[in-house]
Amino acid sequence: MGKNPTKRMAILNSAEHIFAERGFHEATISEIAAGANVSDATIYEYFPSKEALLFAIPAEYSLKFQMGNRHILKYIKGQKNKLRAIIYRLLELYEDNPEYANVTAMILKTSRKFTETAEYEVIRESARMMREIIEEGIANGEFRPNLNPVIVRSMMVGTIDNLVVRKAILGKPENLMEQAESIIDVLFNGVLQPPAEEGINIHLTLDQPKKDES
Repeated sequence: MGKNPTKRMAILNSAEHIFAERGFHEATISEIAAGANVSDATIYEYFPSKEALLFAIPAEYSLKFQMGNRHILKYIKGQKNKLRAIIYRLLELYEDNPEYANVTAMILKTSRKFTETAEYEVIRESARMMREIIEEGIANGEFRPNLNPVIVRSMMVGTIDNLVVRKAILGKPENLMEQAESIIDVLFNGVLQPPAEEGINIHLTLDQPKKDES
């Protein structure tokens, strides 16, 4: 008999809440099972360990995020506008799901094992999508030809991840969505002050008409 997707989501939702509230090490399978209205044994039918359950949470969100991107981005023209949309969608995802944001901060801080899992491959697919958008922008002349797509993507995602961790730990910034335009501005315009426009000096030399010496 196949596994029940509704029950699986109930377990994931309960785990997200418990992990965000109590932390990974303090959370117990029994608490998660109670929150999902299932037995402890049922949890292990779906996930081999508490750690596997933790890792499944960002994979689930990332899969939905990718599906949404594929649907939305095909209607957006221009690679800059596509990156802009992704920035807004990422910030909205974390702002609307604060417990998930806390779980993400927990994973970022504590687990190297996550990068070795199949679940991490789902997240890497989102990263590849961003890199391809940047590469296409370079190819079509919208972005500078000497840009490193991986660095640009890392700046974008790393900035958002840092804000998510900061909010999870310090409670600031209060609203992630309000940071979108600042991220976009720095990403596309950099930090240098644009050079001041110099006034145009026009010098006219008027030759005196020569006297007729004849």
